[in-house]
Amino acid sequence: MLTRAAFALMIVTVAGAQTASPDTLALQALVTEIRQLRQDMQATTITTQRVQIVLYRLQTQSALVGRATSRLDDARSSLGNLQSERKNLSLRMIGSQETLKNTQNPAERSSLETMLVQAKAEVERMSADEQRLQSREIDAEAQVRAEQARLGELQDQLERLDKVLDSLTRKQP
Repeated sequence: MLTRAAFALMIVTVAGAQTASPDTLALQALVTEIRQLRQDMQATTITTQRVQIVLYRLQTQSALVGRATSRLDDARSSLGNLQSERKNLSLRMIGSQETLKNTQNPAERSSLETMLVQAKAEVERMSADEQRLQSREIDAEAQVRAEQARLGELQDQLERLDKVLDSLTRKQP
């Protein structure tokens, strides 16, 4: 391609030394068109390379969104499971307290009292875990939103590059 352009330029230079004939004008037009085609090819190549880069970044960002969403789902699932366990334990404690009120057997009372003390400690531990999991869920939600925003920016950038490529292809005959 460059050799042809150099040859065409040499012909134009030689022809420029002579009087401007129709052939000289045609060669000058060809040289101008070749230069424009070269510029268009360079612009298309650069834009295509940028598209490939953005596509790679888009793919990577999609994976990051997927991982962040997975972490959010895990946090929500863990929190839901813990809340369900705590609720069940609280209901069992209420039942044990009712049984304790109605029990006269000292061994059974002692066993129920010990179980209630342990259950209360377990509920307190669960409450602390619940706060930790709620914090983890909030962090995961923020991470998902941030990763989705970055993904949206990359999609916008890809859309702009697509429009540039479209305009370049429409410009060519």
